[in-house]
Amino acid sequence: MVSRVTTIAFRGIETVPVDVEVQIAPGSVGFTIVGLGDKAVTESRERVRSALAASGLALPPRRITVNLAPADLPKGGSHYDLPIALGLMLALGVVPDGAVDGHVVVGELGLDGRIVGVAGALPAAVGANTLGKGLICPAGDGAEAAWASAEMPLLAPASLAALANHFAGRQTLSRPTPQLGRPPIPNADLADVRGQESAKRALEIAAAGGHNLLMIGPPGAGKSMLAERMPSILPPLEPRTLLESAMIRSVAGDLVDGKLEARAPYRAPHHSATMAALIGGGPKARPGEVSLCHGGVLFLDELPEFQPQVIDALREPLETRRATIARAANRVTYPARFQLLAAMNPCRCGHGDEPGHTCKRGDACRDAYQSRISGPLLDRIDLTIRVGAVTPADLRGAPGEGSVHVAARVAEARARQTRRYGESERAALNAECPIDRLDMVLQADGDAIALVDQVVTERRLSARAYHRTLKVARTIADLAGSEPVQRIHVAEALAYRQAL
Repeated sequence: MVSRVTTIAFRGIETVPVDVEVQIAPGSVGFTIVGLGDKAVTESRERVRSALAASGLALPPRRITVNLAPADLPKGGSHYDLPIALGLMLALGVVPDGAVDGHVVVGELGLDGRIVGVAGALPAAVGANTLGKGLICPAGDGAEAAWASAEMPLLAPASLAALANHFAGRQTLSRPTPQLGRPPIPNADLADVRGQESAKRALEIAAAGGHNLLMIGPPGAGKSMLAERMPSILPPLEPRTLLESAMIRSVAGDLVDGKLEARAPYRAPHHSATMAALIGGGPKARPGEVSLCHGGVLFLDELPEFQPQVIDALREPLETRRATIARAANRVTYPARFQLLAAMNPCRCGHGDEPGHTCKRGDACRDAYQSRISGPLLDRIDLTIRVGAVTPADLRGAPGEGSVHVAARVAEARARQTRRYGESERAALNAECPIDRLDMVLQADGDAIALVDQVVTERRLSARAYHRTLKVARTIADLAGSEPVQRIHVAEALAYRQAL
């Protein structure tokens, strides 16, 4: 007799159903797991054997075979422990036949019979709901899995004994409830930044339209300080993006206590980050920083200090809004809709643009430093601003406008975009506006178009730069409450399209 339990294999944040087939048959004593599993899967037999023994159930001296089907699908991770253990319990008659037929099962086992939390409980719950099944998962992952559906059957036992007692009717497991993380303590406000009014304006435009922004200035001018305050002016994530972001963090094991956070994510990796860390990869094709900040902000400080091939790898995610990791036996795609914020000094010494400063290396210092950033990457940055050094008078001055007021204008501009794009999957913000809809979205007058045509021709800007400039102008008009894009909006957008 063969018992069967359904579990899943992960492909990014998507799941593939896997049948765990367990057979206990006469023959030489052994415990074999087949089905193209990795090291964690093959080691599962020892965890399962010990957990069952700790729960008062000894395996018979027979030949035990576990097959993970389909056999040609690579499988990895420790979440196969619990479905294998349940398959054995079904085969031994400890769990009634059909008890788990309507469930997908995931969970790691401790040697003492505890059911330990695993990464990916939320995608597993979404996949189970898609199959029309419930989910059995560890107690620590129950709150996370409960977000998938309020109607989906969900069991979150703490141990094998608790699960067996539930199926036997001696104990009833209550359904976990979804939880939201606590609102962040407001400790970073734009009012903290003295001076830099033009930089604050650019930050507001970037936040309103989802545009990429590069800040260039000497050390201590406030570039990092400005970037850290970007989340304070962004609106909460909309439900679909919130779920996608939570699923990515769940797969990465980065979802704390299973609590979802509605605030936009903010990631600031060190410039020593590898390509796998930034884009995603590794043996298990884990999500990188570009996906972990899905719906939020990726801040790259000291941009030229990153390896050139690493930052050039951002070009595809910036265009396609997803990160694809290809392997010989696997291909995984993660959502990666993020805003790029970057900061850099004008040269290696950091003071090349300051009045009266003379670099000992001359223009070679600036040219060599800036040449580490490729033209195609710069072409994908919508706003480039110079952030000058602040004066003592600026530092002693009164605080400027706070994040609350700026966030209100950003929210109003984004509301206009929501009404404009509706439920379109192709765009939610101006930065994502498809080219075939741009003319209709702009409603620009003749003077505005004539100005952008003239400047693009004179500067020999690319077609991408042309379209991105118009999208920035659309955002500026939204902030001004103007439906048509006017010449003044295009002029400001062109001012942000600078070359290094």
